[in-house]
Amino acid sequence: MTKDKAVDLKTRFLTEIAPELKKSLGLKNTMASPKITKITLNVGIGSYILSHNKDFSNIIENLTMISGQKPVVAKAKKAISNFKSREGDPIGIVVTLRGKRMYDFLNKLINVVFPRVRDFRGISKKAFDGRGNYAIGLKEQLVFPEVNQDDLTKVHGLQINIVTNAKTNEHGLALLQAFGFPFKKN
Repeated sequence: MTKDKAVDLKTRFLTEIAPELKKSLGLKNTMASPKITKITLNVGIGSYILSHNKDFSNIIENLTMISGQKPVVAKAKKAISNFKSREGDPIGIVVTLRGKRMYDFLNKLINVVFPRVRDFRGISKKAFDGRGNYAIGLKEQLVFPEVNQDDLTKVHGLQINIVTNAKTNEHGLALLQAFGFPFKKN
């Protein structure tokens, strides 16, 4: 493989990362190596709706531009009076990425978004859930190049969940490190 041609992450995973993980994790088969199955992007809009009269179309547009896919509005399953939400009220916006869009978003996250985060020192190794899945929280969506700062009415956060088929956190960490995630040293 030549270095001058840009290789997408899926091809790189199949040709370089999976065989390398097979060796380093001591697996018998390349197909047993952990892989990323999906990425979900979540934005909570509960407090936003209370202050902006239920107009959250600009958040949907932002998430559509960021992910390249139309998001789904998540509704409350039951009423919770402390959060001032009723059953059926919109409380979040969710996008699930798989396949090519997932690898494209992953490439953008590693190579474009993380370097644009202010005072970025790496991501924590402690955000695994015990089954090899990883969660990242961003305080503002402005780090994505698709979002135009002049068109924003309100800055909102973004939760990114990377779901793998790894059995342990160590296998999930090895997978994400092989993809080039910038973890902190300690």
